[in-house]
Amino acid sequence: MPLHRKDLLGIADLEVEEIKLILDTAETFRDINQRQIKKVPTLRGKTIINLFFEASTRTRTSFEIAAKRLSADAINISASSSSVVKGETLIDTVMNLQAMAPDAIVIRHSSSGAPHQIAKLVDAAVINAGDGAHEHPTQALLDAVTIRQKKSRMTGLKVAIIGDVLHSRVARSNAHLLSKLGAHVVLAGPRTLLPFGFEKMVAPSEGSVTLVDSIEEAITDADVVMMLRIQLERQAGGFFPSLREYSIHYGLNRRRLELAKPDVVVLHPGPINRGIEIDSDVADGPFSLILNQVSNGVAVRMAVLYLLAAGE
Repeated sequence: MPLHRKDLLGIADLEVEEIKLILDTAETFRDINQRQIKKVPTLRGKTIINLFFEASTRTRTSFEIAAKRLSADAINISASSSSVVKGETLIDTVMNLQAMAPDAIVIRHSSSGAPHQIAKLVDAAVINAGDGAHEHPTQALLDAVTIRQKKSRMTGLKVAIIGDVLHSRVARSNAHLLSKLGAHVVLAGPRTLLPFGFEKMVAPSEGSVTLVDSIEEAITDADVVMMLRIQLERQAGGFFPSLREYSIHYGLNRRRLELAKPDVVVLHPGPINRGIEIDSDVADGPFSLILNQVSNGVAVRMAVLYLLAAGE
């Protein structure tokens, strides 16, 4: 079964069967990543362009590794090394890349909706690697793979997502995806960092989405705790008094984690602000699956590139 779409722009418009197809395909590629020779000829002759207008370590690197392990040619372009610094518009940049006939364009941009605009203009598959505070679909997919590997299910799980929900594209994609798969998602953070009415914007699903301003309420009996980074680069200021006060009231430490279920797992999309949203002994502790997320990111992005760029 192929994906019935040219692009991957977000989780909100994906059907449950499409999500499961990507997750199952990622499991296949995860096995390849554990071999001694981590390469298959699946996308030989294909060209993947990684177009990143925002800083990235994990997402950009894993898309590049994913393309190369599928034997595709990966081209990396950052804003600082492109003609954008000379005044070229995003549309002109993309149309010039389209003229070179790539098979897929992976784009990260600070403006919400930028990948959607590009997808209307190009023949290549467009993959959203994060657009503003809107969505980050492959992050949610790799989070789901990580949770499913540990819990063997999604239905009925309580997933607490805590932190800067207002500015988090990760929180939005995960709320859509996890609730579609039957999880009960609880978003928590300072009231100033919770988007008003967000739970009503999530499409009806098997699970549920609720917002609370108490981290203790969110963590109590949680199966999964996902911490979010404070995105100071997207904040004009005034959302909370100080980072120290935020850490006191909303940071994840061992004492708070004891409120969760005994077999709780801890996730974080990275980069981590240690000592602010999460203590090091939790991030590096026995409940942490943070590095598992990074490993699964390669497999998920291999699956997405394969399903969109391989052709019939």
